[in-house]
Amino acid sequence: MNGMFAFCILERDSGRLFLARDRLGIKPLYYLAENEQHKRFCFASTLPALLTQPSVDTRIDPVALNHYLSFHAVVPAPHTLIQGVRKLPPATTLTVAPDGSQRTRVYWELSFGRSTSEEKYVQEEWEALLLEALRQSVERRLTADVPVGLLLSGGLDSSLLVALLAEAGQHELNTFSIGFESVGGEAGDEFRYSDLIAAHFGTRHHQIRAASDELLGTLDACIDAMSEPMVSHDCIGFYLLSREVAKHVKVVQSGQGADEVFAGYHWYPPLMASTDPVADYSKVFMDRDFAEYRRVVRSEWVDRDWSRAFVADMFGAQSDMAAIDRALKLDTTIMPVDDPVMRVDNMTMAWGLEARVPFLDHELVELAARIPPELKVRQGGKYILKEVARKLIPAEVIDRPKGYFPVPALKYLQGDYLELVRETVTSRAVRERKLFNTDYVEALLADPKPT
Repeated sequence: MNGMFAFCILERDSGRLFLARDRLGIKPLYYLAENEQHKRFCFASTLPALLTQPSVDTRIDPVALNHYLSFHAVVPAPHTLIQGVRKLPPATTLTVAPDGSQRTRVYWELSFGRSTSEEKYVQEEWEALLLEALRQSVERRLTADVPVGLLLSGGLDSSLLVALLAEAGQHELNTFSIGFESVGGEAGDEFRYSDLIAAHFGTRHHQIRAASDELLGTLDACIDAMSEPMVSHDCIGFYLLSREVAKHVKVVQSGQGADEVFAGYHWYPPLMASTDPVADYSKVFMDRDFAEYRRVVRSEWVDRDWSRAFVADMFGAQSDMAAIDRALKLDTTIMPVDDPVMRVDNMTMAWGLEARVPFLDHELVELAARIPPELKVRQGGKYILKEVARKLIPAEVIDRPKGYFPVPALKYLQGDYLELVRETVTSRAVRERKLFNTDYVEALLADPKPT
């Protein structure tokens, strides 16, 4: 099976349940943790669905809390922030026997080794293999009974997908971009680049502008659409974008995963020569160290630095690999699952929109893992993907500064947005949870500007 999936099979004769999740965790699968009060096995594609079941333990999981507030909001499976709900890890099956006993099995693991013949490949050979794998991945995700559109940010990844779709014969392709009002001198859109690609390939382009007052009024609905809490500003962007896209198409391709698979983030190049990769990786990826975490949450929630220990275990388990490959394996198989991929899946599914992610085709990911790391991290990252893209898209999009989904109103908290945050974090519900240190919260509210 190639692609995204999460399913359960009930074996009629044996009474066993067999559940499985796709290799890269594109589709979610939640289930209730084992509990003597539960006489049933309950599972769902979203966590809130399970909270309707009786006797669910809704206490905060302290391990997950440490991950959430430290590991860039990533809570690795099987944990969720709710103690009574677990999630099946990617590339894993779960068998549940009639007596309730459970057994898991990992059926796929990403390998970064190269064969003897591959060690002799030159750059041009890797580029040819990569281009063919990209073409195949995009074509696989064109299979549908309805037209397939594309979420076009104007960055390298989504622009390359437009080129590959055009090459595959997609005429009058529907492409969609969203932008927000500028705040604090920071632009709220990247229409300059998305318009350029749309014009170059003659797509049927939809430019969506979200007003600030609409943004504020939609936040609650966006949060309701989350299976688990998320912190990225662009959740609201994908939510509003999906609402409009769903009026035109029901299936889209999207560029998530390319940065992790092809080393597009700023922390990869320094790891090429790192002598302490755990410390170097943690310094750039973690939102805060354990000392600051202790200042954020009350002492009864502080056990150990689970997040740093998780990173150390992941790096330590692959001690025979180069530091950069260990980081790429962690980021490819763990980080995107509960950050960019979950974000897009939740926000698109909220509007009945199916988002497909060609860069997470497992055969493409396996090829990328075999490509020598220096061909990925060179010149700031994603070097070989950029070189392949030069054959297909304008250089202006390839050589532009790296962009993100800009939502300035949520980055520069002021006015009504700041008041909304203030009301939330000082509410009775928050006080009764007794999670956060009051003095830390007050310090943030007193100086909310981003650092």
